[in-house]
Amino acid sequence: VGSNHSQAGGGHGSSISGIQIVSFKWHHVEAPYLIALWILVAGVSKMVVELNHSLTSVIPESALLIIIGWILGGIIYGADKMQTFTLTPTVFFFHLLPQVILDAGYFMPNKLFFSNMGAILVYAVIGTCWNAATVGLGLWGCWLGGAMGDMDIGLLQFLLFGSLIAAVDPVAVIAVFEEVHVNEVLFIMVFGESLLNDGVTVVLFNVFDAFVSLGGAEIDAVEIIKGIISFFVVAFGGSLVGIIFALLISLLTRCTKNIQIIEPGFIFILGYLSYLTAEVLSLSAILSIVFCGICCQKYINANMDERSVTTVRYVMKVLANGSETIIFVFLGISAIDPAVWVWNTGFILLTLLFIFVFRFIGVFLLTWILNKYRLVPLEFIDQVVMSYGGLRGAVAYGLVAVLDENKFKEKNLMVSTTLIVVYFTVMLQGITMKPLVTWLKVKRAAVTELTLAEKIQNRTFDHMLVAIEDISEQIGHNYMRDKWHNFEERWLCWFLMKPSARKSRDYIFNIFHQLNLKDAMSYVKEGERRGSLAFVRNETKADVDFNKKFRASFSEIMPDIMADNMGPDHVPLSSILQDIVPSVCLDMHEQ
Repeated sequence: VGSNHSQAGGGHGSSISGIQIVSFKWHHVEAPYLIALWILVAGVSKMVVELNHSLTSVIPESALLIIIGWILGGIIYGADKMQTFTLTPTVFFFHLLPQVILDAGYFMPNKLFFSNMGAILVYAVIGTCWNAATVGLGLWGCWLGGAMGDMDIGLLQFLLFGSLIAAVDPVAVIAVFEEVHVNEVLFIMVFGESLLNDGVTVVLFNVFDAFVSLGGAEIDAVEIIKGIISFFVVAFGGSLVGIIFALLISLLTRCTKNIQIIEPGFIFILGYLSYLTAEVLSLSAILSIVFCGICCQKYINANMDERSVTTVRYVMKVLANGSETIIFVFLGISAIDPAVWVWNTGFILLTLLFIFVFRFIGVFLLTWILNKYRLVPLEFIDQVVMSYGGLRGAVAYGLVAVLDENKFKEKNLMVSTTLIVVYFTVMLQGITMKPLVTWLKVKRAAVTELTLAEKIQNRTFDHMLVAIEDISEQIGHNYMRDKWHNFEERWLCWFLMKPSARKSRDYIFNIFHQLNLKDAMSYVKEGERRGSLAFVRNETKADVDFNKKFRASFSEIMPDIMADNMGPDHVPLSSILQDIVPSVCLDMHEQ
């Protein structure tokens, strides 16, 4: 066989001497195999971190994952004598970041976010510009004063470095603040700022990168005005792309009645496409996917089947959590590479000092202005936590890794400084955040659900505030929210929701339905405890006689369901009732 094959394929240079039973084809599967292996390693790392809860209660999970990354990086470097694996900008921005940001937008508490939208935008836009400008100018001034020695760098490059180091990372913020459980307003301020701040940072970074490419001598008033216009066009354009894709997702889920099995796929594919589309158009991809998640959640949750909604929630959390884990592990691995480390004590220490000091100044200054217009002012303690919560993360590292070495001679110094800033903020500030919140006695988030009375009271207050603004002829955010609600109910819900979903939005009926379900579940639990449902009253207020009703021994129909006798073959009472017991009227008025 071998000789015939050689003769037949002689023209192609074949030299097969026989049939190989088993062959080793590593290069054929190298890329997907390594990806799967690193996902497994990241998952095992997270599992190892979670083994000791007493440790994670003191040191944030993100910091522990970075330490595991250092260990893995050391093993790889020891084996290969070079760092084979690093977190590249392409992998980070196109494969890891989108699902984290989509998850953050999808699970955003909309009412809280839009109620504080003005303050969040002030911190995210003005605050980010303040941090970028002050850090860049401060470092430039110190360099002119000779505090950093001889460096091949100029004002525009300092400003560009200031813009990327100003990125408050939502991945790091989520990882730390979710463990601390601060109150809702404080969390939405820090989290909302970090989410929008990322988009603003990338836009600022691109503007300064264009200025550096252009050269300082070529920049005049016209170029500066174009840069400012570009900043707003990129930011608002990205948000608009996200809103358009959110409408598209909502419309698609409106038409998936007969193909519910593929409903969840639309959310992930179109969400990712919104990110890529904004990137294609040179708009803010981060803001695009944020607003896509925020704007579509209400309509798709109403349109989709309950099982599809559950699938989306779980899969989104799995993807986001997995990506966060991989990001922090690779932030640790990337540091174990002597090729990227350049040390300049003055530059590094001054950067750490300036990001800390100027964030405090910026937060307190902006809050002082905002408190003049806020109904409930932000307290001093909240401002301290907001200032201290400016954690840097992988976004800053991803941006600094993009820099061109030919244009930025001090790129490795910037990379080294960014890594130190990330480790300093995630580890030191992350570890001390919980003790600080406890020491300052910051108001924590309520863990209990709102009662029906509280929900009704909150709704009443909302209507009263709208009425007061209407009577006093003041157009505040309550008035605007009420107008938006009316527009949404009249047009958007009609356009984006299934007819069946619109009918089920009757609020009074929903509350009544929830009460019925709650009572029914309590009856079933009581029945399981007693071993009988004879205590349930029907509409005639007579005991339900199951023996008479079924003309058979009730014990034959319903096995012994006492809690202490439940074995592996236990059948829930609810499933038995669903199949053979007629509907029992639970008289709400009687209750």
